Parts: sequence; C-alpha cells; structure tokens
Amino acid sequence: MVAGVAEPLRWEVPPARWQAGDERSLTATAGPRTDLFVDPAGSAAKLTAPRLLATPPAGDFTFSARVSVEFAADFDAGVLLLHAKDDAWAKLCFEYSPQGEAMVVSVVTRGHSDDANAFVVDGPQVWLRIARRGDAYAFHASEDGQLWRFVRHFALPSGTPARIGFVAQSPVGEGCAVTFEEIRYAAEHLDDLRDGA
Repeated sequence: MVAGVAEPLRWEVPPARWQAGDERSLTATAGPRTDLFVDPAGSAAKLTAPRLLATPPAGDFTFSARVSVEFAADFDAGVLLLHAKDDAWAKLCFEYSPQGEAMVVSVVTRGHSDDANAFVVDGPQVWLRIARRGDAYAFHASEDGQLWRFVRHFALPSGTPARIGFVAQSPVGEGCAVTFEEIRYAAEHLDDLRDGA
C-alpha cells in the first residue's frame, strides 16, 4: 500500500521476484523479454511487463519515487505507470539506451505508443513523478529530488479512471531488478508545470 492511497496495490502482471520494505520502498525483478509497448509500426502489442497498480483518490495529485535499476540490456527500465486500459496508458521510465546511457524516457499510448527520450541521467538513480491536474497529466524527473525537470504534458482518453503504480521491464534482456524508494503520494495541485517545483 502507498500512504495516501486507500486501495491496496495489486500485481496485474506478477514479477519474477519482489519485496516490499515499507510504504515507501519496493524492489521488483522483471523476467526475460518483458515489456509494455504497443508498437506504432504495427507489431503486436507487448503487455508482459510486471506492473503493480492501484486507483488513486479523485482529484489532483502527485506520485513520485526515487528509482534505481540494475541495468544489463538495452531498454531495461524502472517505471512509474499511469494505466487506464491496455490501449490507454502512459509510462515514465528510467531506461538504459542502446548507446549505453541511462535516460529518462516517456511513452504515451492512445491505441498505439509513442516513444520520447527526455535527457541522460549522470548517476545511478533518478526521481520520477506523475502529476494530475484536472483531466490532464504531467511527467517530471529530477536528478536530486529537489529540482524537477518538465518531461511532458498530456491527456488520456476520458471516461476511464487511470490507476497509478510501478513497472519493471526487460524487453530484450534476461531480466533486471528495479528499486523504488522514497515513494510518495500527495493530494496536491501543481500550479506551474515548468517552474522546477
């Protein structure tokens, strides 16, 4: 359970292994070739990545965690997920690139997924954050947990409540372990999406 979210988190797709520390920490291991992606080029959807989800209360919120990943293969990632249904979701990733760099990457899926690199992370961890403002959402990331860099602002199809949670993925690898720490949910409104707060 995440403090502030009354509904228990549940594994929609179970991981190879997982362990919860307390309400603010979680470790999950993705199995081999697990992914959450609907290829815009038309390949079959891949919805096999382990994901742990719960429905947040109504209203604006922020949901964040410090994420570290035992990178071993391209596209290994730890993810904060916003999930309405299998063809309507968005993920904010700390991901290993084919160039051997740890990056913040975002994907928004409305039928098909897009795929956008944000910035390279110079370190073993990054803070990720999802914010809801009215009917729209924003992604931010931070290298120190203090200054938040804007990643994107978007909406999902209306009419389906979106759940929040965690994903571990290893699309082309043999699996990877992801640790989420300093997990925080708050019923708060971000006044300015681009001021670093």
